[in-house]
Amino acid sequence: MKSVTMYTDGACSYNPGPGGWACILEYKGKEKEFSGFEAETTNNKMELLAVVEGLRKLKEVCCVDIYSDSAYVVNAFLQDWISGWIAMNWKTANKKPVANVELWQELLALTNKHKVVWHKVKGHSDNEKNNRCDFLARSQIEKNTITNNDGQ
Repeated sequence: MKSVTMYTDGACSYNPGPGGWACILEYKGKEKEFSGFEAETTNNKMELLAVVEGLRKLKEVCCVDIYSDSAYVVNAFLQDWISGWIAMNWKTANKKPVANVELWQELLALTNKHKVVWHKVKGHSDNEKNNRCDFLARSQIEKNTITNNDGQ
């Protein structure tokens, strides 16, 4: 089984507002960067989408080390929140619907397909690849929300 390393990050202006996501996939010393934009979203959705998009890119079953600064995403697996949500029919402990349920369901299916190891990294610190993902995600927001100086 191939071993892949993935770094991810999501960003959002105003939360909700325009958002971007990014991931870097590494395999045998080669890297590929991916990023995207949504006009109206949340930071949590972009964090989730970054991981989903990265796993979607894998053409075969892989061992994947995922590095993310999102406690929302990482803790859902490391602290097994996701099992509780499933047991409660995708409701939180407060009986409210889990936000972004379609993305969570897809992420769960993808993590069941691949052998995933989660790594929580500190955001905006010394992790070069996480910082690069943050830059790419924010660049998507800037690129897609720029207006001309005259307001057009």
